[in-house]
Amino acid sequence: MQNERIWTAALVVIGDEILSGRTQDKNIAQVATWLGVQGIRLAEVRVVADDAKAIVEAVNTLRARNDYLFTTGGIGPTHDDITIDSIAEALGVGVVHHPKAMETLTRYYETRGGLSETRARMARVPEGADLIENRLSGAPGIRIGNVFIMAGVPHITAGMLDALTGTLEGGRPVVSETIGCWVAESEVADLLRSTEKDFRDRGEVAIGSYPFFRDGKVGANFVVRSPDAGLAAACVAELAKALEAGGRSVVQGGI
Repeated sequence: MQNERIWTAALVVIGDEILSGRTQDKNIAQVATWLGVQGIRLAEVRVVADDAKAIVEAVNTLRARNDYLFTTGGIGPTHDDITIDSIAEALGVGVVHHPKAMETLTRYYETRGGLSETRARMARVPEGADLIENRLSGAPGIRIGNVFIMAGVPHITAGMLDALTGTLEGGRPVVSETIGCWVAESEVADLLRSTEKDFRDRGEVAIGSYPFFRDGKVGANFVVRSPDAGLAAACVAELAKALEAGGRSVVQGGI
């Protein structure tokens, strides 16, 4: 268990609209959840502007230190959609119109006014790339090496993730167990630390503490995560026992 391979991924969220606050990103949560099911940990996220230099730097840094790199945003038909060109630059390859993407878009726009030069921009890919199916709007996602280039629109991203399900190598999915307690997390910080340390000697496990203020009092939910379901269950049981021994009431599943 101690030497089990951990697969990691990074996510680059691309778009001025995210950084300006005009658009709230929803892709981080759904990408993280999907990766977890595939047995891959989302290790880091970076949000960058529609700026070629920033995209190139982020892509080259994060793809080098993770097994996989995902990007969302900037693959539409307009002039400010520069993700494809930037990633091609990062990889040192040219940009071409993918024949299959051209066929798909031609069919999709056949009854929607035809495939214009502007719309054909969505068929541009870094040279040597494969496509990720998009059943919703025709414009595909792109896969090249360990880089996965996806749409910024969340429901389209979800469809692309669905198309990738089961195609990436990963480890065991992380499972979680949750308990809640009406207690200030500062009062049990040492307990959380010592419990996590004790269980880490048996395998990979992490305890997260999520405080809240509700009904005029403070509380916290404690989430134990591990790729070993038995270890997660044992850890949360031990933590609950210790909290109850201190005179505190524990709520299974969280508050």
